[in-house]
Amino acid sequence: MKKVDAVIIGGGSAGLSAAVTLKKQGIEDILVIEKDGEPGGILEQCIHNGFGLQTFKEQLSGPAYAERYADMAKKLNVKILLNTMVTNLTADRIVEYVNAEEGCVQIQAGAVILAVGCYERPRGGINITGTRPTGIFTAGQAQRYLNIDGYMVGKRVFILGSGDIGLIMARRMTLEGAEVIGVAELMPYSNGLPRNMKQCLEDFNIPLMLSHTVSKVFGKERLERIEVVEVDENRNPIPGSEQYFDVDTLLLSCGLIPENHLAEHAGIVLNPATKGPVVDDRYMTSAEGIFACGNGLHVHDLVDFVSLQAERAAEGAAAYLKNGKPLGSTLQIKNGNQVSYCVPSQFYPDDPAEKLTVYFRVRTPLDAGTLVIRSGGQIIRKVKKRKLLPSVMEEAVLLGKQMNGLTDDITVEITGEE
Repeated sequence: MKKVDAVIIGGGSAGLSAAVTLKKQGIEDILVIEKDGEPGGILEQCIHNGFGLQTFKEQLSGPAYAERYADMAKKLNVKILLNTMVTNLTADRIVEYVNAEEGCVQIQAGAVILAVGCYERPRGGINITGTRPTGIFTAGQAQRYLNIDGYMVGKRVFILGSGDIGLIMARRMTLEGAEVIGVAELMPYSNGLPRNMKQCLEDFNIPLMLSHTVSKVFGKERLERIEVVEVDENRNPIPGSEQYFDVDTLLLSCGLIPENHLAEHAGIVLNPATKGPVVDDRYMTSAEGIFACGNGLHVHDLVDFVSLQAERAAEGAAAYLKNGKPLGSTLQIKNGNQVSYCVPSQFYPDDPAEKLTVYFRVRTPLDAGTLVIRSGGQIIRKVKKRKLLPSVMEEAVLLGKQMNGLTDDITVEITGEE
């Protein structure tokens, strides 16, 4: 069986960033495996700008951002297998893949980085009754059909869910001449970035219906009509609140889920809050030598943060290849009051990372609050925050010296303390 120092599964923004970082860390024997015909992942269909402000200090389109990383990987002679699907991963880092040229192949990796991305919640995962006509797409499907294949998916459009892809497609469809009737959001607040709310809905006078959902669809061959209902604080439909809209297209933007089937194959422990792997402060999963990053770990709101997190995971993988597993056992990084999850969720108090960025999201919108990080009765950090939104990923930086020698788990919470 062929052996490789590092295998990166996924050639999108996370995978390319991880590959570049591994090379810079002195790891030469690297293989990136990508299922599509070119690197870049989902960025290839995101033709709008807004990417790269953090990484390159300029606004780029999705393809231009991906091209920057693909060029860096090419200059560093990173080997990328395209049109290749990984079919299995074991806890001892045996990677099985298949393609047209080689058939089915197994390789042994010294380290594996999962940069597998995420997928959209389909209609089957949403409680919509009615017939099964054409004209119902996830927002990402519609984006690919329009931006890659040049196919206009509809003329009278309604969007369920205020996720960023749905908001971006509301603007995109409007610019292409479609009439976007409205956007319904189950929650009493938007799940998209504030800038997308402004640029994609408000600037085009597209109405947003908070605490509403699509409850039923009508149509035989093509979608003809939808039923929209208001929901109460428990997200149950309110009788008598039904509204009907004549549309030929319904786009679903109802959440993204980390792609975790390979992690499940390897027996990796998953975080029920994020649906991605549980990782430590080096981004190593419960399977030694297997690391995870990007949207396959938890869903990000900016691709720049995906690339940055992939760098950290690659640094962790390089350190593992050179020095082995960190010393000692782990303590937990737990989500406390108003915090829905924390990533990473483990750290090594006897061998902490030099600097650790903890990513987290709040449960509900807050005008103000105080970020408090505790270990037992000790407050490690306290920071005042304003305008906390579930749609915006927050971060807190901890230094190794703050974590070194701790004996109690860390809790990250938002309080009303001054």
